[in-house]
Amino acid sequence: MGTLTIRLPDDKHSRLKELAKSRGISLNKLMEEFSTIALTEFDAENRFKALAAKGNPEEGLKVLDKLDRLHQSE
Repeated sequence: MGTLTIRLPDDKHSRLKELAKSRGISLNKLMEEFSTIALTEFDAENRFKALAAKGNPEEGLKVLDKLDRLHQSE
């Protein structure tokens, strides 16, 4: 397991400690959860970009048009 040292303004550090306490977890666990969320978003964005690069723009636009029509009928 790695160790990471970060520098934060005192007020932000205090607020993060309060947030962790309100969730009943340690500050370390809170940072681990935040990093998991950030990495999940990063992975999803990269997968989307890879799929988009392989995709057909015309077909993609057709799908979006279909979604627009479905949404408008609600």
